[in-house]
Amino acid sequence: MKRLPLLFAALLLAGCTSSNDLELDRSYEELPLGAVRPEGWLKEMLERQRDGITATLDETYPQVMGADNGWLGGEGDRWERGPYWIDGLLPLAYILDDRTLKDKAQKWVEWALASQKEDGFFGPDKGYPYIEGLQRGLPLDWWPRIVMLKVLRQYYEATADERVMEFFDRYFRYQLATLPETPLDKWTFWARYRAGDNLDVVLWFYSLTHKEYLLELADLIHSQSFDFTGEFQNGELLSTPGSIHCVNLAQGLKEPIIYWQYAKDGKYLDAVKKGLADLRKYNGFANGMFGGDEALHGNDPRQGSELCSAVELMFSYERMLAITGSTHYADELERVAFNALPAQTSDDFRYHQYFQKPNQAQVTLGLHNFDVGQKGTGQVFGFLTAYPCCLSNHHQGWPKFTRNLWYSTRDGGLAALVYSPCRVRTSIADASVSIEERTFYPFDGTIEFIISTDKPVRFPLELRIPTWAAESSLNINGEAFQAEGPIVRVAREWHDGDIVRLQLGMTVSVSRWHQNSVAVERGPLVYALGIGENWKWHSFEGDMKKEFGDGCYEVFATTPWNYGLMKKQLIDHPEEVQFCCDSSKLAGPWYWSLDSAPISLKLKAARISDWSLYNGDCGPLPWSLGSGADVNDLTSHDDTASEDIVLVPYGCTTLRISEFPLLTP
Repeated sequence: MKRLPLLFAALLLAGCTSSNDLELDRSYEELPLGAVRPEGWLKEMLERQRDGITATLDETYPQVMGADNGWLGGEGDRWERGPYWIDGLLPLAYILDDRTLKDKAQKWVEWALASQKEDGFFGPDKGYPYIEGLQRGLPLDWWPRIVMLKVLRQYYEATADERVMEFFDRYFRYQLATLPETPLDKWTFWARYRAGDNLDVVLWFYSLTHKEYLLELADLIHSQSFDFTGEFQNGELLSTPGSIHCVNLAQGLKEPIIYWQYAKDGKYLDAVKKGLADLRKYNGFANGMFGGDEALHGNDPRQGSELCSAVELMFSYERMLAITGSTHYADELERVAFNALPAQTSDDFRYHQYFQKPNQAQVTLGLHNFDVGQKGTGQVFGFLTAYPCCLSNHHQGWPKFTRNLWYSTRDGGLAALVYSPCRVRTSIADASVSIEERTFYPFDGTIEFIISTDKPVRFPLELRIPTWAAESSLNINGEAFQAEGPIVRVAREWHDGDIVRLQLGMTVSVSRWHQNSVAVERGPLVYALGIGENWKWHSFEGDMKKEFGDGCYEVFATTPWNYGLMKKQLIDHPEEVQFCCDSSKLAGPWYWSLDSAPISLKLKAARISDWSLYNGDCGPLPWSLGSGADVNDLTSHDDTASEDIVLVPYGCTTLRISEFPLLTP
């Protein structure tokens, strides 16, 4: 494992720390990038991503990501798109230990480091240090540099390259000197809303160097950022449609907690807790996302959520989880990762959907009641549809999720707070430790941890018990160990070959959403009616081809979709819902498609005759009355007998119903 670079040792010896230095309040620390490697289905996911467009975006999108990009010294795009791509490419390269990807990312790292001026500024320098006009429609700004700070931090955590530390020191001193006159929103508003990412790197750098000026800079950045704390406390922001851009919200909601680790005022924790509750109440979807297409747009499951929002929301949960240790953020992270994220890209990772819908009866060109039009390309699957941010930014989702499966504890142990098949390697005391996490999670609740070590070593192992777990059990080498949540802590001497087995009970449950509809859940997975798919290519010509590429895929239903679920079974007798597992599919490498789904639920439903297509998609969701309603008051449905339908994990679907009307025959 990497040791602290020599620069850090020199800083410590030079007296940069003292007994009076402020310690940040943080529950867990990330392991070095590359310490966690995927296995099983997760490895297949990352390899498909690599073999899709992540590894070759400079070749498939050369007009932006090619050699003329401003972040490689060219005259092309100088904005966020290049840094966005590398923010996902670089962690993917080190997690897969892929030399070709590392070399590709290294070019961007080297150019960024070499671009730094004497005063600390870096990046494309047209118009530097003050704006003298616009560059291809966008001014020089703080925002794309914030993305590159995330890239360089990850690069340092993978390589311990001392140049990054010197780079950060010069740049942060530049920010401290310059921000008072040229604040975060001097030219555009993006950095003001997304300042939490800047603040996060500043405080991370402080935790390593304890340079006092960084705390002054932290206060300055916080003071110039959008007041998420006050807005969450007030409550109007999240209850008002159109009040905030969806990605700004997904990125910015972590800022109060980032600042809390330094300020240590409970109002920041409380504000985010209230904000997330309000977000769920007024805009939430069962898949873990919220209505925002582009601005907040309520919780009607016919509204969209942006792919950028999904990956940025995941990253916010990851940071908040590490800082606070609250397993609520782990639960929410898994809800987005296992439901929304895999449903928004094609199986080969060559096409993505800018907006997805929780209830999506077909995917077509059109406006679809979205907040912005994007010439009708917001819902279709394409290489370049709607705006190019999602094409560039979605690459970070799975690599950063993989890295955050494991953390180090503050007392030298390891914590598995998010689950998927993987292996973690690290050094504890003077022992080399490797833990294989063997599981089919989230499709199954059994997780085995097989410990390998070159010598006996004592350290604590912490494991999360999700809030949805109906029951849980833990044994070590076959002997029972008390497993009470939210985090089980096992502090003991570990030996080579020790096996820890965690069993999380997954039972069918129901949650309530828009129009009092129901979503069916089991463990971290939301289940949806998987609608038969007919994918049709639509070619673009003229201006559309110039802006959006060769074309896109529309997807049409081949099976009925307008079902309501039966209260008598789902609510009154949920034990009658049948859980099915196809062991042959579970043994395969790929689960995330309708044909490959290894598990399913069979339950009763009835078609609703007056619930039909409207404006190219599902019509308005019928209202479901409460359990005490008279039968004649409930949503109408066909008089024919109910039938069995099959629900599959949401992440395996392209067309779906995931928020259902509830019927009482």
